[in-house]
Amino acid sequence: MSPSYNVAVIGYGLSAKIFHIPFLEAPTFKFYGIVQRTAKPDDDPQKDFPGVKIWRLSEEMLADSNVDIVIVTTLPESHFALTKAALEAGKHVVVEKPFVPASQEADVLARIAKETGKLLTVYQNRRWDADFLTLKKLIKDGVLGRIVEFETHFDRHTPENPQTWRQQALPGVGQVYDLGTHLLDQVVHLFGMPERITAFVGNQRTSTIVGGESRGGEDCFTILLHYGDGLMVTAKAACISPESEQLRFWVRGDKGSYRKVISFSWRRLIFDDIDEG
Repeated sequence: MSPSYNVAVIGYGLSAKIFHIPFLEAPTFKFYGIVQRTAKPDDDPQKDFPGVKIWRLSEEMLADSNVDIVIVTTLPESHFALTKAALEAGKHVVVEKPFVPASQEADVLARIAKETGKLLTVYQNRRWDADFLTLKKLIKDGVLGRIVEFETHFDRHTPENPQTWRQQALPGVGQVYDLGTHLLDQVVHLFGMPERITAFVGNQRTSTIVGGESRGGEDCFTILLHYGDGLMVTAKAACISPESEQLRFWVRGDKGSYRKVISFSWRRLIFDDIDEG
């Protein structure tokens, strides 16, 4: 019989509810408890999941020797401290993207994980998207030949600023840290680290520009990744793109190309449901 691991989740927002807790139904895991800093009568994990433990402080959860794995789903600026504490408490850790705002913090956490012998990983769920897996197989099988251009997009049309934490000037906030994390991870997963990078990061919404300067998280980017074999990768996200079909992938090789578009019915998706843990 395979072992079962008790999993505790820090934060009870959209990320926890949609992207993490459903996977804990697998036999290998047990949804053991959740850290929710503030009790909310209309948003109670104990009602949603009877029997799970509830903690108000992450320190209380980390002191529980029955917890094997911790999932961090809070605001990016809190990821470093929470992950560091969990590793030092002897827990394996899964961190919602973006991992941490600074690469120096990532290096510290990687070192602690090695020293403690605990697993540390970032939740990069879009490595398993069907379109990406299809493209990955085409490249691996040589169907497209030598890849010379690779475009990857997450473009939307949301010209009005939704006024959530994702649009605030906070560490680890902005489109590069949000959608860019997925796009760039997929590229590095396919091709490795580039030789150099050219990046254009800014704001397209006028509501985030005051006196010519940004007053919130950047809402668009175009990043060029240059590889030594002649491959040029363009990773792009825009918030003003009124197209009924948005380009997702456009990959060109010397034997063939792969193009994927996404059709939209115009729905506004505002992700403001997050608990700070």
